[in-house]
Amino acid sequence: MKIGFIGLGNMGASLARLVLAHKEKTEEILLANRSQEKTEKIIEEVGGCLASNQEVFAQADIIFLGVKPAQMADLLQEQVEILNKRESVLFVSMAAGLSLDQLQDLTAPQHRFVRIMPNTPITVGAGVISFVLSSKTKEADEQLLLHLLAPAGKLVKLEEKQMDAATALAGCGPAFVYQFIEGLSDAGVKNGLPRELALELACQTVLGAAKMIEDKELHPAVLTDQVASPAGATIAGLASLEADAFKGKVIKAVDVACKRTRELAK
Repeated sequence: MKIGFIGLGNMGASLARLVLAHKEKTEEILLANRSQEKTEKIIEEVGGCLASNQEVFAQADIIFLGVKPAQMADLLQEQVEILNKRESVLFVSMAAGLSLDQLQDLTAPQHRFVRIMPNTPITVGAGVISFVLSSKTKEADEQLLLHLLAPAGKLVKLEEKQMDAATALAGCGPAFVYQFIEGLSDAGVKNGLPRELALELACQTVLGAAKMIEDKELHPAVLTDQVASPAGATIAGLASLEADAFKGKVIKAVDVACKRTRELAK
């Protein structure tokens, strides 16, 4: 089994490191990137084989495409002769917004496509990878994907119409959460806590709150009500968030991110 990666930006490199860290002896990982220096650094750290784009397209059984949406057409067209001669290859696209139909139109009809959208916490095994399969994929393709990417965290199979929303929520969401954690930490410092302690408390609070929702399977509103006692400090803070339209601003941020995701495919 030869597994290829083309494009080793932040996300492509993260997935390549993940697969390399858990590879089996029967798997060979081919790495191609514009910057050979970056590829060599990954190989030095976790292994893999340096390859050109042409070598990956000619040899790999499954190819992860970590290029920007605007670069995808040129990348696949450059290798059209190689791809026309090959039997079916499984492509895994990380390009936000590009639909399966758009991807399929860029290459020979025998090839299969999967769209994925990972988020950055995959690097610590606590991420989300949303994925959608084309009609040409086989059950074995899905099992291979789950095998390779399971160490990333949670894999969620979607319908394609859900992909842009999932990208905006889970793909962009970590940045929104980081802003919230930074705000909590700043508030702690403002009220007398040392920075390191304030950040530690903010991180653990967010982590614990998320685990409460996951483990207890309760709606966030129910858990919020359990914290907010009558005329207490929590309800006073919640009233302030409500006055500033906190949830509305979060919703708007995801809406804007979703809209931009759709624009990237044009």
